Order: sequence, then structure tokens, then C-alpha cells
Amino acid sequence: MRQPTSPASGHSATSSGEPPAAAPARRPGRAARRRAGRTATGLTAGLTAGLLLAAAAACGGGTSGGGNGSPKTLTYWASNQGADIAADQRVLKPELDKFEKQTGIKVKLEVVPWTDLLNRILAATTSGQGPDVLNIGNTWSASLQATGGLLPFDAKTMAEVGGAQRFVPATLASAGAKGKDPAAVPLYSTAYGLYYNKKMFADAKLDPPKTWQEMVDDGRKLTKGGVHGIAIEGASIPENVHAAFNIGQMYGADFFTPDGKPQFATPQAVAAIKSYVGLLGTEKVAAPGNAEYSANQSINDFATHKAAMLMWQTTTSGFTNLGMKPGEWGVVPIPAPSPAPPGGRPITSMVGGINLAVFKNTDNRDGALKFVKFMTGDDEQKILNKAYGSLPPVTAAQSDPAFDTPDTRVFKDILASHAAPLPQVPAESQFETAVGTAMKELFADAAAGRPVTDDKIKAKLEAAQQQMAK
Repeated sequence: MRQPTSPASGHSATSSGEPPAAAPARRPGRAARRRAGRTATGLTAGLTAGLLLAAAAACGGGTSGGGNGSPKTLTYWASNQGADIAADQRVLKPELDKFEKQTGIKVKLEVVPWTDLLNRILAATTSGQGPDVLNIGNTWSASLQATGGLLPFDAKTMAEVGGAQRFVPATLASAGAKGKDPAAVPLYSTAYGLYYNKKMFADAKLDPPKTWQEMVDDGRKLTKGGVHGIAIEGASIPENVHAAFNIGQMYGADFFTPDGKPQFATPQAVAAIKSYVGLLGTEKVAAPGNAEYSANQSINDFATHKAAMLMWQTTTSGFTNLGMKPGEWGVVPIPAPSPAPPGGRPITSMVGGINLAVFKNTDNRDGALKFVKFMTGDDEQKILNKAYGSLPPVTAAQSDPAFDTPDTRVFKDILASHAAPLPQVPAESQFETAVGTAMKELFADAAAGRPVTDDKIKAKLEAAQQQMAK
């Protein structure tokens, strides 16, 4: 979770906690994908201790539980998906009123800023006093699942909200640790793609790149006259980790062993990170100043025609808010190395997004599950994801014409066939901090003209792994 510009972010920039530097106008919803999905990085200092404390408290439960105990009232903590909290209230209030009219259950809404959300959730889990229903960044799922504070969606519970078969499988895989009942269900989804400026490509007589090398070659041809081939967020910890994962999948990198132990410095991870940092360093298709970008300045560069390409999560308003017109850009999957490295996977994106969870101590379980079923129903999925510019994780809702544009067709295909969740392990947040910071330092070296060698990358990743052990 991050300083968003579009919904579900995957947990993304907002969670990085870094102050905006000449940040562009934020667009609705990026709060989730980047914050989302993208991803609570800067917020998670001390998370391990918090999780241990929370786990001890959550197991005992609370007598008062979530909400106020009334079968006719629910409390709901929504994540800030829109341009601001007031925008979220405008989007959600009519839908909550609709739910009340249908069920007689009033929903007390609180939109919680991303800078506060994770800490609020951990405090609620520790005390046993929390909301009935809450939004979580999907990369937090396994970490929060480990506290024991969220209601597991076992087969019976999942059936009460419509069944697991309704969701795109990759989105449900981002709702908790493998082999365990999901700790939440998907609400808003996003994926990564490569955006490109159509006019710049047409003027240079270039087609959208299909391989990583084609992307680099195109970037070289387009880097001239103050314009660079691609814009990146080299100082954004969440964006760095997302890139390491996305490109790492193409190289066959696994950052954790099957039993959840960190293994950051594999040859595959080194190769993936070297290719990404190399866009600024050896290839020079990204501006050196990109090494300091951490507040969505890369969106600004792309939207204002200072860069011809951008790897980003599903977005439209992130560009239009900055004056770009629909039709000026196109999107393709992030290009993979060709030929594929040994062990490489046909995955080009993490699963970004926001999940909807129920607080385990709720005194109104039935009402909470009715609300989850309502929010993930086909009609509401169309309304909410249309409002936030994200993709519905509910398969049936994707048939709406609003999700049948050229851009969304690309992202739907990525999400259905070429996306995977970030590691669903309790230590995922610390992984983001450690590896994202290492990559930030590598970008600083590249911008200063210092060589970023395999040995240097390996040493940084080994240090990050040692930091995790502490």
C-alpha cells in the first residue's frame, strides 16, 4: 500500500510513509492498489512485536467484540480509496443506505487514512475492540491472519457470502496463507502493466514492446530532447518490492522457501533486480532523478509527456487528473525476457488490491457476513470498482461494459492468467521494508554513476535477509 493514485494498490505508496515530493494530484483509488494492494511498508516498523502481542490477545477474544452488539448496526472501517476521505464518503454512503434499506442494518462508516489503518487494526486486534467489518490491503492478509484477529472464511462461511467460485482465483489467493482458510475476501483488484505514450511510439515508428529487450531498445530511441524512455519510482519502497516480485517471477525467483524462510539473495532475484535498476544505470532510459521518486512523480512524468513508458497498476484518473486524455496512452503486459530464463514463470504482475475482512470478535457475525455478501455482490462490484477505477475480483461483474475497454481487457487477462499474490507469509511486511530499502540504495548508487554489479546486489539482499532474522 502506498501513496496511491488509484484504488487497491495492492498495498502501495501510502504505506511507505514517505512525504510527497512534488507529488502529482492523486487519483481515486490508487490508495488501494499501491497502498493495496499497494502494501504497508513504512507503517510496519515494530510490526513483529505488534503481531505477537495481538496474537496473544486475539486468541482470548473480547466480551464486547466489534461494533456495539446490536443486530441492527454494524461498524465498518473503509480504506481511503478515493482522492480524499470526503470522496470515499460520497461513493460509499449511497451504497450503505441501500444496504440498510434491504436489510434494516445501519452501517456506521469510518474511512481510515492509509497512514493510520494498519496501526488501528493492530490496536483493535490487541484490545479485542474493533469494527465489525474492515478493509485491509491484500498484501497484509497473511500478517493479519497470523494475529488470529480476523474471522476465517472456511467453507461454511464462504458459502454464506456466495461461495469461493465467484472470485478470480488469483485474487482469492491473496487473502491469506496457502493451505489456510482465507482471512478475507477480495473487494477491489488491480494488476501491473506497461503504459506507453501512443503518439511518441507512432512518431518513432515503434510498436509496443513484447520483450524486455525490445522495451529497453525502444527506451533508448525515445530518450532524447528532455524525454526519457521510462519513468520509475526508485525511492519508493513498495514500488521497488512490487517490481522485484513482478520481474522476479519472470526469472523464477522465490523470496521465501516453501516453509516461509527468507531467501532473498538467489541468482534469480539478483538478475531480476539488476535488470530493473539497470533501466536507470546501465541502460540510461530512466532519468537519474528517478532514483529520488517516491510520491508518484513517475505518473506525473508520464502524464506530462516527460517519459514514454511507465510500469504501473490499473489506472485512468491518475493520468486524466494531470491533463492526459483517454486514448493518448495504451497498455500491454510488462514485457518478459526472451528467451525465458530457466525456471521463469509466465507471471508479469502481482495481484494488487483491497480485501474485505470481518473482525473475529464481532457481536454481529450474521450482519457482518450479510454486508460482505452485499459488497461483493455483482451489482455492488460494478458500482464500486467503476467509481474507483479498479477491477472487480468477482468474475461475473467483469462483464459490465465499463470493464470492457482496451485497457481493462489487458488487465483482466493479466489478473486471470498472469498474476500471482505477493508472498503470503506473516513476515511479508518486513520483507517489503528490507528488500525495498536495499533497492532504493541500489538506485542511489546507479544515479551517482557507481556500478551496480551482481556482487553488490547480492550483498545488499544478504544484508536485507540478515535484517529480517533480527
